[in-house]
Amino acid sequence: LPGQVLDQWFESEPLKATLATDAVIGAMASPHTPGSGYVLLHHVMGQLEGQRGAWGYVAGGMGALSQAIACAAAAQGAHILAKKAVSHVLLGKDGRAQGVALQDGTEVRSKLVLSNASPQITFLELTPKEQLPKDFVQRIKQVDTRSPVTKINVAVDRLPNFLAAPNAHGGQPLPHHQCSIHLNCEDTHLLHQAFTEATHGHPSSRPMIELCIPSVLDPGLAPKGCHVVSLFTQYTPFVLAGGRPWDEQARNAYADTVFDCIEAYAPGFKASVIGRDILTPPDLERIFGLPGGNIFHAGMSLDQLYFARPAPSYSGYRSPVPGLYMCGSGAHPGGGVMGAAGRNAAQVALEDFRRL
Repeated sequence: LPGQVLDQWFESEPLKATLATDAVIGAMASPHTPGSGYVLLHHVMGQLEGQRGAWGYVAGGMGALSQAIACAAAAQGAHILAKKAVSHVLLGKDGRAQGVALQDGTEVRSKLVLSNASPQITFLELTPKEQLPKDFVQRIKQVDTRSPVTKINVAVDRLPNFLAAPNAHGGQPLPHHQCSIHLNCEDTHLLHQAFTEATHGHPSSRPMIELCIPSVLDPGLAPKGCHVVSLFTQYTPFVLAGGRPWDEQARNAYADTVFDCIEAYAPGFKASVIGRDILTPPDLERIFGLPGGNIFHAGMSLDQLYFARPAPSYSGYRSPVPGLYMCGSGAHPGGGVMGAAGRNAAQVALEDFRRL
């Protein structure tokens, strides 16, 4: 349990609760859920520019990272077809993957196919079911993809001014504006309470909020004097109590709850808002192809990690279809902006390619 790990090392409840958010981030779990301690450790894996466990902002926004990878691939001769939806994986008579068919009817032939889509989309939508073992299909159908995350992107006309650390004269950014700000994290009980509400189909009344202001470090993201605020919030159920959908009223009601919470820490925040974009779990699924809205493609619980990700006997990036590989968050070691699954999958695919 993350609580036990944190109790061993820290005394301050606000510090423990703030660190505990990394144990539940993107997970329909509470700090008291067995196994969530692994998720806490997962988020301090690796290093950034030589600093262990560090996180960073991407200049130009997260899309700039995808563009950098695309440019590196293009420099090596890769052809990138954006906005071309894949209809299905093409299979030869021997059952091997031979490329993909696009929805416009174009066929792209290749000796290997690597899928960065979720296991659910890859195997339940893009691969002919008759080519897959029944127990494998059943396993993919049973993967727990529940996600509590509602992402809210906000445009503001001034820097948030927190009661705990008032802004400098002239509204110049201070050190705390340059990192992740955790709200409603005074103690782990609050996080557990927020989780419990969502399990009963109700959005948290005091949601866990991670607030970042990337435009402080990357001024090109917003006009002068204005800022972009990124809110990563939970817990919100995929389906509301009574089967109610996430209509405009429900989405705005939840966003208002989040903004009321921020207002209590930073009076004047609500008045500074110029626009907001609310992405509930169904929105994240529809727009980004994230099953259940899950940023990790599948829950990072112990029964869905290591040799069991995405299914037992298929944790080594190969799939039941020869020549088709998994390289996204649904593969080992799971989610996070680290590229480990992609790097490992590329090495396995290269090894097979040399044999062909």
